[in-house]
Amino acid sequence: MRSVSIFGATGSIGEQTFDLMRHQGGAATFRTVALTGGRNIARLAEMARELRAEVAVTAHDECLPALREALAGSGIEAAAGAQALIEAADRRADWIMSSIVGAAGLAPGFHALRHGTTLALANKESLVTAGPLLLAEAARHGARILPVDSEHSAIFQALVGEDLASVERIVLTASGGALRDWPVERLRLATLKDALAHPNWSMGQRITIDSASMFNKALEVIETREYFGVQPDQVEVIVHPESIIHSMVGYRDGGIMAHLGAADMRHAIGYALNWPQRSDLPVARLDFAALGQLTFRPADETRYPALRLAREVMAVRGLAGTAFNAAKEIALDHFIGGGIGFADMSGIVEDTLAALSSGGGLGNTPIHLDEVMQMDALARLEATRVAKALTTRRAG
Repeated sequence: MRSVSIFGATGSIGEQTFDLMRHQGGAATFRTVALTGGRNIARLAEMARELRAEVAVTAHDECLPALREALAGSGIEAAAGAQALIEAADRRADWIMSSIVGAAGLAPGFHALRHGTTLALANKESLVTAGPLLLAEAARHGARILPVDSEHSAIFQALVGEDLASVERIVLTASGGALRDWPVERLRLATLKDALAHPNWSMGQRITIDSASMFNKALEVIETREYFGVQPDQVEVIVHPESIIHSMVGYRDGGIMAHLGAADMRHAIGYALNWPQRSDLPVARLDFAALGQLTFRPADETRYPALRLAREVMAVRGLAGTAFNAAKEIALDHFIGGGIGFADMSGIVEDTLAALSSGGGLGNTPIHLDEVMQMDALARLEATRVAKALTTRRAG
C-alpha cells in the first residue's frame, strides 16, 4: 500500500488532493502518514479520521488542545507548531504533497526529500526562494520533485520524451485574474473583494489576489527558470482569459506542445499523484465546439509590474528570489489588512529589493538553508518598515 502525506491538507490544494485520494479508494488504497493544517481544526480532524492518518499537525501551538479533543479515541497522534511540522516531514512516506502556502512550506519539503521520496510541489515559493538548494537536496537523496502548479505540470507533461536542449521557449499562460479587464488607471482603486472575484479558478484567498496582481505569475516565471534550467529570456508570459491552455513549450523546429484542460487543479494534482501512469480523474472533459475560441493578449509589464520585478530577480539570482517572495508576502498581508492599496504592493516589493540590494548580499548564492531563512527574515523586516511608512503617509 502506498504511503502518503499532505502538508497543507485543509487548504485548496490539500482539499483537492483529499478528494482525489477518496476517489481512488481513500484509506483502502493509501496509507496516510501525516496531515497538516492551520486553524481549521474540525476539518483537519475529519480528514485525518477518514484517511486514518498516523499523525495530524496544526501549525499553531494554541490549537493543539482543540485538535487533541477532536481526535480523541481515534488513535491518531496530534501535534502542533513549526517543529512538529518538521518532525512530520521526517516520517517517511512514498509521496508527499507540499501545499503549505508561502515560505513556511520550504522547510518541511526540504526535510521530506531526505527520505528519497516523491515530493509533489504545489508550494512554488520553495523553488523561488531556494531552488538550487532544493534540487541539490533531491539529487543527493535520489528523491523526485513533481510540479503541481497547473503551468509547470503542463510544461513537465509537454517535455515527456523530449530533449530539453531542443526547447526554444516556454510560454506561461495567465488568466489575468479578477481585474484583467479593468483600465490600468483604475487598478489603484481595487478593493479586496474586487481582487478575490476570480472569473475562472476556485483558489485560496492569497493566491487569488496574487493572480489579480500577477505576482503569482511572477513567482512562476522564476520557478520555471529554476525547475527546468532554462534561461530567463526563454520564459514568456501571455494572458489567456479562458484558462484552457495551461502552458506551452516551443521547440527549435518551430513546433509547440500545449497542454489543454478545464480550469481544475485536480488535473495537475492527479497527474502527480498517479505519475508515471495516468488514472481516471473526476474532471470535466473539454467540448471544443461549445468552447468556440481561445484568445490571447500581451502581458503588459507596465500593467503588471510584478513581471518586470521577476525579470530583475532572475538577473540577480542568489538570494534575490528569497527577498522578492518575502516582500511580496508582507505586501499582501498589508493589502488584506486594509493598510495599503492594490497597486501599492508592487511598490513595496520594489523598494524592499532596492534597499536590500544597496546593502549587498542579494546576489550571494546560498550554501545552507539557514542563509535563505536569514534573508527571508531580513526582507520581511524591511518590507514591513516600507509598508508601515506608506500606511502612515496615507493616513496623514
